[in-house]
Amino acid sequence: MTLITRRLAGHLARGFVMILVVATISFFIINNIPGDPMAARYEKLVEQGMSPEAAAQSVKVLYGFLPDGTLWQQYTDYMTGLLHLDLGMSVSRPGTPVLDVLTDAAKWTVLPVLAGTLLSFLVGIILGVYAAIKRTGKLGDALAISGSLLHGIPQYVLAMLLVVIFATLIPILPADGTVDILFEPGFNAGYIGSLAEHAVLPVVTYALSAYGGWILAMKSSVVTVLGDDFILAAELRGMKRSIVFRYIARNAILPLFTMLALSLGLLLGGAVFIEKIFNYPGLGWLLISGVQDRDYGLMGGAFLLITVGTIIANIVADLFYTVIDPRVRSGEEGS
Repeated sequence: MTLITRRLAGHLARGFVMILVVATISFFIINNIPGDPMAARYEKLVEQGMSPEAAAQSVKVLYGFLPDGTLWQQYTDYMTGLLHLDLGMSVSRPGTPVLDVLTDAAKWTVLPVLAGTLLSFLVGIILGVYAAIKRTGKLGDALAISGSLLHGIPQYVLAMLLVVIFATLIPILPADGTVDILFEPGFNAGYIGSLAEHAVLPVVTYALSAYGGWILAMKSSVVTVLGDDFILAAELRGMKRSIVFRYIARNAILPLFTMLALSLGLLLGGAVFIEKIFNYPGLGWLLISGVQDRDYGLMGGAFLLITVGTIIANIVADLFYTVIDPRVRSGEEGS
């Protein structure tokens, strides 16, 4: 069994346990939220003339378990359904499985988060290298200050500032929604252009909120690498500055791949606020809607899917780090 296969198996096992733990915690937290839509639905059906047995069966079909069952029975039914990828039915969308609602919403979270993360990562590491090399000049100071300022501003504040500037003061971008209703859905220039136009502000918000962390981390990592012996040896041997620059960037960027996974997790969590501000129907928007509608299945499913996305991002980052860093491979293969 190769190193990557062993690490993947270990990560998958730990990830599965983490998902079960998160599902358990979220189930009990959600079921202790004030208000019981199942009991309300049951009482309404009884008031309409339905027998208690028929009303209970109707609610079971709608929610996936009986409202009068014990908490342990409800938990057992929930976990059994979860193992079969059955998250129950949505309360706010009667007759619609929660999994279908989440699947439809996931693309509106995953694509902007990935685009914003990759954009901030690329810009941050490039400018971070220059900030470190030019750290004694005005350019380095300006880049470091820009990173510090953006790193300290909360995501929702950035989102509101962008809305005020580019949707109100200079109305060149739409403030909410995913697409203009005037365009017919499909693979056509108008629809795709409208999708891209509506995605600009959310993507830029994600990118700006992560940019500060990348440039500061890359600058710190490059400064550390500049003092390593192999850089001094390369300069003494008279290597071209461009080759030395690649050495510096390649070695300094390695620790940031672990941060990449953490950044994805933070941005997925931040999607709750950003999607609400931009009225973007992703997982964060669904989570807030589920809370407002007391849609237990939707709340638990959205929270669980965000958690699963964070776990997968961490696994991918760790495996990628293993592939690109020969020191990790040699160290574990030799042990």
